[in-house]
Amino acid sequence: MRIRKGSWVHRLLRRAVNNEAKVTKEMHIVKTAMDQAYEGVIIVDAQGYITSANQSYATFIGTTLDQMIGRHVTEVVENTRMHIVAKTEKAEIAQLQKINGHQMIASRIPIFSDGELVAVVGKIMFQDVSKLFELNAKYEKLKKELELYKQELNKRLGAKYSFDSIIGTSKVIEDVKALAKKVAKSDSTILLNGESGTGKELFAHSIHLESHRKNGPLIRVNCSAIPESLFESELFGYKEGSFTGAKKSGQKGKFSLANNGTIFLDEISELPMSMQVKLLRVLQEKEIEPVGAEMPEPIDVRIVAASNKSLEELVEQGTFRKDLFYRLNVVALHIPALRERKEDIPVLAEHLIQQLEIETGIPVGGIEPAALEMLLAYEWPGNVRELRNVLERAMYVKSGDMITEQELRAYVTRNPGASPAAFHQKTLQHILHEAEEEAIRKALKEEKGNKLAAAQRLGISKSSLYAKLEKYYIGKD
Repeated sequence: MRIRKGSWVHRLLRRAVNNEAKVTKEMHIVKTAMDQAYEGVIIVDAQGYITSANQSYATFIGTTLDQMIGRHVTEVVENTRMHIVAKTEKAEIAQLQKINGHQMIASRIPIFSDGELVAVVGKIMFQDVSKLFELNAKYEKLKKELELYKQELNKRLGAKYSFDSIIGTSKVIEDVKALAKKVAKSDSTILLNGESGTGKELFAHSIHLESHRKNGPLIRVNCSAIPESLFESELFGYKEGSFTGAKKSGQKGKFSLANNGTIFLDEISELPMSMQVKLLRVLQEKEIEPVGAEMPEPIDVRIVAASNKSLEELVEQGTFRKDLFYRLNVVALHIPALRERKEDIPVLAEHLIQQLEIETGIPVGGIEPAALEMLLAYEWPGNVRELRNVLERAMYVKSGDMITEQELRAYVTRNPGASPAAFHQKTLQHILHEAEEEAIRKALKEEKGNKLAAAQRLGISKSSLYAKLEKYYIGKD
């Protein structure tokens, strides 16, 4: 019988041939995928007879595909449960199974067609549980290492000082500590006012550590050490290709580094007018705009600012924006000068000597009463930082076990009624120290805070510079 082309019979036959070709192609794809799969795969019918498997499975159980196909799974696979799943019709996921003396992990999944079970697919997830344990051990090791790195990073970027580091029992210092602890719990912007050397950075650290952001970073920025041309990129970062010399990957600014933490803007009075506008936007909009960025980026940062100058006076002089001052002055904390809390000098001196004994290796039996009277009579224009420096110098020159009046005479006077200027009788050595400190600060500012470059500018080694930074308490104002 000849079938006419284009007839319904011809179309039906052609459709059947096409469907067969399609099914054959799909079966070939499935078979190829099974054969090339790393995991072992086996398929049994509803009665538990093996209909298909891949080479990985055959190799794992130590046989060949020819010896597997058509046989009941219990005759081929040790401790199998494929036929049980065929009866219960319930999947078994990630179950232990012992084969050839090794524990493996396998899954067995029933396959249904029109509500009737037609096959069960078995898949080896791990050929040897010991390898899984090794993998888990590696994961745990990496996890611990990551935690250590995070802890170390938090140490470097986090707070170094707590409220316990602020020594003193006078009412004036206790009052400001109590208020600082209270406001630390909020996200309010804080302005720390106080003379140089009073410990404003200690308060900034302590506030961060007392806040809910304590596990986040604390980023410190000395506004007086950044050249005006670099302020924007230093604070807000920049994008790739935003200016000549920019890193290909761009760079995060201090605000981005402080995200979910606190940023401490020291010497905020030195912030250029151009940057005051941008800082005001950060406070108002809670977002930053890196140099070269097309869109602003949201930021979650608590701002603590500090100044040893009166911002109100700077506002009157026109060098500090009034609107920024009001934004910063949400909570103002006045850090008292040392002359305002002289009753703290004995305990402060004892605490500083203990620190210096560890740093210098020089033992000190204490301070003689006459020497302590001299410390109490002095007005301390340099505050706690100056007290520390005076004690350190006295430790180096002392001849006995105790610090005596003689070791302090070059730096302080016992005249309690003199004016603040008269309290500071400057010897040649004192003048040289002040000149050295000023030269170091100037070099750091000109070299944008780069210590190696500053040391080279000063003609000293980097280790010598670090020693002098500690000596003059630079960077810890």
